[in-house]
Amino acid sequence: MAKPLVVRFGDAEIPCNLARVERSDLYGFVETEALDEQGRKCTLATLADDGKSVITSGGTALVTLSPDGNWLDKKACVPTDNQGNRITPVPSSYSAPVPLEKTATVEEFLSHDIRAVYQVSSDADLSPLMAELKKGTIFCFPYSFRGGLEADAGFLLLSADGTPFIAIGCPTQLQFVGLDEIATVSEDESDDEEIDFSMM
Repeated sequence: MAKPLVVRFGDAEIPCNLARVERSDLYGFVETEALDEQGRKCTLATLADDGKSVITSGGTALVTLSPDGNWLDKKACVPTDNQGNRITPVPSSYSAPVPLEKTATVEEFLSHDIRAVYQVSSDADLSPLMAELKKGTIFCFPYSFRGGLEADAGFLLLSADGTPFIAIGCPTQLQFVGLDEIATVSEDESDDEEIDFSMM
């Protein structure tokens, strides 16, 4: 069984078992298989740039190269921001209890792109925490599975049927799309003529 996520609510530390909710669990799925003329299942392969080498699944990998094209060990790389300052990695959320102190509004929750949802269960007493969640409280906290450069946003909330869930996401990045130029209105005398709406 996977390691539980321990949350701290008040003076209590509650181990929570997380079961990921997949889209296929909600909507089902259809799997399409391609078969050859003898009924054998086909597998995906990629034709290399040389036009003759066929690369099957597992035949490629990602590597990190220096500006000179030399192989780099990922552990030797130091993460920095745009100004060259070193970034301090965040620890895994499973390395220590996660305090449930900060709350979020519904608007704040909905302003995030949610990429993963987990159903929460526990062998511990959830009564005090459930009582708070039933009031509509949404707890928010930084979440990182393995640890890394930055944490995602985690939200603990209750579904309509009373099941606790943890939703993981990041703030939605919205960009305004508009006209580059404002249309000008001509003041020529010809504009005073009546407009024929049938031409539109």
